[in-house]
Amino acid sequence: MNVLSVDLGTSNTVAVLAAHGRPPRVVDVDGASMMPSAVFAAEGGELVVGRDAERRARLDPARFEPNPKRRVDEGTLLLGDQVVPVTDALAGVLRRVVDETTRQLGGGKPDEVRLTHPAQWGPVRRNVLLSAARQAGSGSNLALVPEPVAAAAHFASFPGQTLAAGQALAVYDLGAGTFDVAVVGATQSGFAVLAEAGLPDLGGLDVDQALLEHVGRAVSHRDPAGWQRLLRPESTSDRRAQRTLREDVKAAKEALSRHPQTEVPLPDPFDDVLVSRVELEALIRPGMLRSVELLAATIRTTGLTPEQLVGIYLVGGSSRIPLVAQLIAEQLRVVPTSLDQPETAVALGAHHVPQEGITLRTGDMSGAVDAVARTRAVIPPRTGGFTSGETATVQHPKFPSGPQQRPAQQNPPSRPVPAQNPGPHAAAPRNPQSNPVPAQNQQPRMNSQPLPQQRQPQPGPHQQAPHFPQQRAGSNTKLWVVLGSVGLALVLVLSVVLATTGGSDVADCSDTKTDSQGFTGCMRELASQVAERNCQSGMRINGETLDTDGAAAVTCDLGNGYSALYYQFPNQNQVMSNIEQAFTEMGSSRSASTSAKWSGAGLTGTYYAVDLGGQGLLFFTVDDTPLLGAVVSIGGGSSTPLVDYFTSTVKPGA
Repeated sequence: MNVLSVDLGTSNTVAVLAAHGRPPRVVDVDGASMMPSAVFAAEGGELVVGRDAERRARLDPARFEPNPKRRVDEGTLLLGDQVVPVTDALAGVLRRVVDETTRQLGGGKPDEVRLTHPAQWGPVRRNVLLSAARQAGSGSNLALVPEPVAAAAHFASFPGQTLAAGQALAVYDLGAGTFDVAVVGATQSGFAVLAEAGLPDLGGLDVDQALLEHVGRAVSHRDPAGWQRLLRPESTSDRRAQRTLREDVKAAKEALSRHPQTEVPLPDPFDDVLVSRVELEALIRPGMLRSVELLAATIRTTGLTPEQLVGIYLVGGSSRIPLVAQLIAEQLRVVPTSLDQPETAVALGAHHVPQEGITLRTGDMSGAVDAVARTRAVIPPRTGGFTSGETATVQHPKFPSGPQQRPAQQNPPSRPVPAQNPGPHAAAPRNPQSNPVPAQNQQPRMNSQPLPQQRQPQPGPHQQAPHFPQQRAGSNTKLWVVLGSVGLALVLVLSVVLATTGGSDVADCSDTKTDSQGFTGCMRELASQVAERNCQSGMRINGETLDTDGAAAVTCDLGNGYSALYYQFPNQNQVMSNIEQAFTEMGSSRSASTSAKWSGAGLTGTYYAVDLGGQGLLFFTVDDTPLLGAVVSIGGGSSTPLVDYFTSTVKPGA
């Protein structure tokens, strides 16, 4: 089986082919292992990509876009006098890769094409990538692989590196356009993203901009108007000069990863500027510190410490800068690992992800567009470590496989391999003075269950959650609900984590015994009059039933496309964590939702709603109680606004 993996990056695209039973190899396009992800709109309407696009850009820079992936949310690009859909631009880049692969296969097409994507990409962006791949002639057998999963698979493929079931690896991915960090756990048959976060304003391109501004401060006084023309070109000659300047700045940045100083050549009338590595590191240190602090915060959300990980793996070209490894070692007391070429790690690793870990295929996405509501569950392990034999594959690229639990203490992580031969790329923030961004919308996913009859104090934001050796079988459960309609891919994540040390049980809801419908006493009080409707234990969406393996969950079918869901958590931290995660997956946020206080039947709380005209999601919480309710509308014909429906039908005492 011939398999092609493509990592369409912000600045460069890497393709890897495994054909005729041979090991995976990087596909050379135009004689190089990396092809620029650039596009150029020729006057005749032809879309030129890669190095040809960069050459054509010297003639007419206004028709050139060097980083179309960074503009995936914009819909269209204005290249000269042509409006080019972003999908067409990405399809042009992928088509060049597919054509070259087809040529190397003697005219045959790959049997399968795997496309990597950032773990944080939601359904809209993933749809753009899939549409571009289909348009590029990649065939129908397409699969999406989250980049940190591919990176973890690449790490585990190297001799001497271990990532056994039950162990976890942090992936630090600093590319040209963005910074992403994830903690990936290994299962018996694949990998699972335990936590992830990112900084959209940090990448190699931002380093280039910081260095350009540094150079400008040194020379612009000589001809302020001329420098402004370089920054804001008005003529073709100005654009050519700007492009040449940016290329020289980028080359200087890369040289400073190899040498202590270098010169940046400048056009007349400006003199060349000598810059040093010390100067560059002073510029980018605030941004690098932000990335390391986000890495530490993301690791903390899993309940692990850096020392408990197998390692911290550096990928992405900009991770080559020595300052990255230096700050990680200083701040986290762990020497990060760098293997092979960080630019090719993701594309190579995609080949090592097992079929069980490939989470979204073209059929799945097209089904989401046809107005169905599907649900998949990850069944929790019954014994220690990660167990995949009980796992139903999740139809979502961000959660490739497997439940999560703290790695067994008898399997200590192996010593990470020191980063070697740091090289040409670095990153800096657009706003170096901004505060570090914490990992958001994450919840502890690998913590242990407190001992029975013991209450544990809630750890502070910088404290490590206590570890208790005894664990309850079936302690972790994850639930995904994918809601779809024509023109809509609405993703809701309801992560029910029943084992956590992140808070104390509320006394009023300490009784978790359930009745014949699946309600605990507290859940029935929240359900109020809805409990008399068609309610059943567990998750039951659109006729599909899930085994929640003991989770305190109830689904009530209210008719007309409405369902009410009720959950009881061990503590309130999990309530808000689920809400944040759900809205993030929908491409929204809790702060952007419609929210207000509610009261009824002696209870008070807050609701958060996203109403998409007959379809949507509303969460409602109860003050000082670890309960969560949800109203889901999948468009069954009712035109009642979601908030009005909640108030009139679902709200306790309505």
